[in-house]
Amino acid sequence: MSAELELRQAACALLVLDDPAGKAAGTRELAAMSVYVDAGRVLQEPDGVPGRPAKPPLVSPRDVPGRGVASVQARAALLHALAHIEFNAINLALDAVWRFADMPQDYYRDWLKVAGEEALHFTLLAEHLRVLGHAYGDFPAHDGLWQMAERTRLDALARMALVPRTLEARGLDVSPAIRAKLAGAGDAAAAGILDIILRDEIGHVAIGNRWYRYLCEREGVDPVEHYAVLARRYDAPGQFGPFNFPARRAAGFTEAELRSLEQSAISGRDRPRSA
Repeated sequence: MSAELELRQAACALLVLDDPAGKAAGTRELAAMSVYVDAGRVLQEPDGVPGRPAKPPLVSPRDVPGRGVASVQARAALLHALAHIEFNAINLALDAVWRFADMPQDYYRDWLKVAGEEALHFTLLAEHLRVLGHAYGDFPAHDGLWQMAERTRLDALARMALVPRTLEARGLDVSPAIRAKLAGAGDAAAAGILDIILRDEIGHVAIGNRWYRYLCEREGVDPVEHYAVLARRYDAPGQFGPFNFPARRAAGFTEAELRSLEQSAISGRDRPRSA
């Protein structure tokens, strides 16, 4: 890639790539470069957003195979599900870079950093899948993360609220238990990858919180109250415990937000649904 590239246009070009390894490598390369940003330019969405490989097939969440650790096959299915999340996360971060104009320069730099780290996570998981005799694409997957990106494609505030702060923040809650299961099954390498992912994802959710609050302030709305409005408007999946409150605090959630989250889960107003 040339150092003369404009960041948002380059992110869009990577987003439409359908080769996972090529997308991950190109994203990591772009994240390491010094490129300029044209924040004011309104880009037209190209065909084929996001670029995807022919496999894995996308199915209903209920048709995704079980993800345990009792066998190599089950562990591979679990790691495949994580790799699919990370592949979608690359797409989500690249989409956040190109789609929303007129944001501060730091916004685009932040989401490029996220994209590069998601690409690393995907690469680590794909490589470990190969050690287990499998490859990304070998198991069916579902499309919940990108569906929310589609719903919020015209609203940057909703995107920040409902993707990094809701769907991706859920990873902060579940990662420790998954990591413990992998370690208990004797897969120290996979457990180490989960350590890297949790460390980085705290930062990614913090970036979501940063720009959610920036946009709330710009639009003159209360972050806690307006989150509930957006969750209803865009039919966000319910959030439910157990919650990883230390990780969520490290990611910048306020005590008022954590109380609202806990009360909502306890009340049953937000019930778990497949995304």
